[in-house]
Formats: sequence, structure tokens, C-alpha cells
Amino acid sequence: MGIILIGSSLLYTYYVSPVDKKSQADIELVIEPGMSTKQIGELLEKRGLIKSSKFFLVYTKINNCASLKASTYDLKKSMNMGEIVKNICSGNSYNSNVIRITFKEGKRITDYAKVISEKLNVNYEEVINIMNDTNYLKSLQQDYWFLTNDIFDSRIYYPLEGYLAPDTYEFSKDSSVKEIIQVMLDQTAKNLSSYRSLNNIHKYITLASMAELEGVNTKDRKMIVGVFNNRLAANMNLGSDVTTYYAFQKNMTGDLTAKEFATSNPYNTRASDMAGKLPVGPICSVSKSSIDASINPTANDYYYFVADKNGKIYYNKTSSGHLQTIKEIKEAGNWIW
Repeated sequence: MGIILIGSSLLYTYYVSPVDKKSQADIELVIEPGMSTKQIGELLEKRGLIKSSKFFLVYTKINNCASLKASTYDLKKSMNMGEIVKNICSGNSYNSNVIRITFKEGKRITDYAKVISEKLNVNYEEVINIMNDTNYLKSLQQDYWFLTNDIFDSRIYYPLEGYLAPDTYEFSKDSSVKEIIQVMLDQTAKNLSSYRSLNNIHKYITLASMAELEGVNTKDRKMIVGVFNNRLAANMNLGSDVTTYYAFQKNMTGDLTAKEFATSNPYNTRASDMAGKLPVGPICSVSKSSIDASINPTANDYYYFVADKNGKIYYNKTSSGHLQTIKEIKEAGNWIW
């Protein structure tokens, strides 16, 4: 039974996968009114866009795509069957002049700059320079209320850090870097539309960025912001390792040194001179749910939290309880490192 299931899975993967992952040539496909699913599958196979017209029939049935739309489509051999069916089923002609870019939550603006650089085929440094151009940023302030003068603090590494909304966007291939930035800021404006009356939006975006990296779901992020607020009120260091990684522009894939934890830096909330202070600015891109968590946190009486390698968060009221929890996590083999 197991061998049969494995074999079926491999066949499915084979037939769904692209005919040629590297091919970027457009292939025009004309679906005439009245053509049956069988005829369309045969045409796709004949044009070299799918591997099996018979499997195409099965795939459209199990994916409830009963109505394939007559139209002219620009398709590629590098598209998998799901992408081809989605286009034909919806009637959305594939447009080779459109690029789709996904900007993930919790990524740094330098990561976004690399993606933009690759998609637009422009120099990475050019993208960064535009993002950091003071005159350009000041012009953006006229249209985006949330870009306050806080972003011009000389200690901030990247003024737009945290302000470009993560999402999947579609742009024309000839889009400029500025056009992409402004579309992302438009989405941020939508995400923040309920909070225009708030003072110090920079504070909330900064808190949201920390919660984005510290928690894995909205419930935990709301609790974590509650803990941060308790520590700020008690004039304690926030003690968030994710801020130290950002302070030193290190990837969160390894250990930080004792020297790095102790080093004074306006982002490093582990440093002794950061008691009762937030980082000078956001440390990554933020989802709408993290923004909501930063503004509407869960009130609690905890001052400490730690996550295990599975993402489970443990909360404590005291330092001794916190240290005991860490010990137990390590003994159970669930320490994150």
C-alpha cells in the first residue's frame, strides 16, 4: 500500500511540474469558444506546455475547474500545471510584461532591496540609495502621514525600515524603484487607516517589528507587546535578542557574543543604557496583525518570556522563574540553539 501511495505521489508531482523550468519564452495559446477540456488539454500538450493531456483532465476535475475561458494566453513552459490552469480557469491572460513580487513579513529592508534589484535588474546600491534619499523621503511625507520626522533620526540605519508593507504585488516590468516603494507605502496606508488619530506611530511600528520576530502568531505577539509594555513601565531593558541581531546587522542564524549584548547601540535593547527604551526604529517589515498587536496588546503581569525551538512561548513574572524555565527547556532538548 505504501509503495502504491509513494508511486502515485511521484507521478502527480511529475505531471504537475513545469515542462521546462528554465524556459522564459512566451507561447501564445488561443482557446476558441466551445472547446472542451479534453481539446484544451490536447492543445496544451501539443504546444509543449504540459506533459499529459489525460492528467490535465484529472487535474481540472479534482481542482473544480469546470469552466475554462476562451481567450488568448501568453504562457511559458516554466509554468507548472497549477499556474496554467489558474490562468485559463479565471480567464486571466498571462501577461509577460507583469512581474509578481512577494515581500515576506519579518524581513529587513536590505532583503527587500535585493529582491527589487533582482526583479528590476538594477544595481542593489542604487535601490538602497533611493530608499535613503532624504529629499525623496521628505517628498513622500506629503502623501503618507505615518512617515513622521522620527525616520530622519541620524541613528537610524534605514529610514523606511518597517514602513514597506509585506505582501504579494504585481508590477509592470518597466516599473521604477520609486513606483514599487510607493505601491508598498499605499498598502501600509491601508493597514494603518484605523490608527490615524494615534500619536507616535513610529513607536507602534517599532514595537510591531519586535513582536513580528519574537512571536509566531497574533495571540503570542499581543502577549509579548504586553510584556514589553510592562518592562518599559518598570524602566527595565526590553532585553530582546532580535534587536541585537539588527544592531549588528547579523542574520538570526547563530549566537551573539557577550560583547555584542553589552555594546551600546540605539537598537540594542540588551545594552545597559537602554533601560526603559525602545530601539530607535523598526527592525524589520511588519504584518498588519503585528501592527494591531502593538496597538491593542494583551494586558498581563509578566515581565519575561522565552521561546523554545518549536516556537512555544513561556511567560514568567520573575527572573528566577524565567531562568528555571530556560533550564527546563534545555533539559528537554528544546532550546532554540
